[in-house]
Amino acid sequence: EPILAAKRLRFVQVCAAGYDQFDLAAIEAAGIRMANASGVNKNAVSEHAMALILALTRQIHIARDNQRNHHWRGMISEFARREDELPGKTMLIFGVGQIGQRTAKLAKAFDMTVIGIRRDISEPLAAVDELYGPADFPSLIPRADVVVLCCPLTPQTTHLMNAATLAAMKPSAYLVNVARGACVDETALIAALDAGAIAGAGIDTTGAEPLAGDSALWSLENVVLTPHTGGETRKYEDNVIDILLDNVDRLTGGETALRNQIV
Repeated sequence: EPILAAKRLRFVQVCAAGYDQFDLAAIEAAGIRMANASGVNKNAVSEHAMALILALTRQIHIARDNQRNHHWRGMISEFARREDELPGKTMLIFGVGQIGQRTAKLAKAFDMTVIGIRRDISEPLAAVDELYGPADFPSLIPRADVVVLCCPLTPQTTHLMNAATLAAMKPSAYLVNVARGACVDETALIAALDAGAIAGAGIDTTGAEPLAGDSALWSLENVVLTPHTGGETRKYEDNVIDILLDNVDRLTGGETALRNQIV
């Protein structure tokens, strides 16, 4: 690994929140310190999550297709097929870290009820109405109108959304993934979407990126798909540099703790 081959290297600043691609044990054994950019994209990703939710509930993706085809759609007589409103709906967020908490705050602005899942439930969170541990997730899924994944990829969150958890969702509910692609079993998701077992999905990350050209996710009408752009904004690099400069100052100043330290 190039990092371990750099014998004089003492610090690595990861430019994203995720760090599952690194061998942390080997990096620590080599005496290298590492920090991530946790929080650098909390505004961007949470806004993206809400954008996906609004696109699905307001059927913006279908309207865009109609625009391309110069089709002016009339009012839909069947209530269940119409656009929907968010007030009174319940959002279930798995992973209420910085991104999850920001997403919860935005959801509250739409008068939604927010249920949060995180490992540490010792302290209440301002924008979260109910807070539970990961073990309670399966039993809470049937209550949700929107399930939002904001968690890191770990052995415990790999295929968190699978055939069983997808089957527990309401047929009218939506899944939004702004976490890692591997948090969702794509085969099971495609089957659920194709069968109408859930209303739709907003997907920013996929198991393999770029997404294979023959994936059914490209063509399913009840999917809004973005190419892992949730954290991409005009301010991203400036935000990362702020963290980097802070950590360089800490290192040169002899401080033991880094901002967002991993190892």
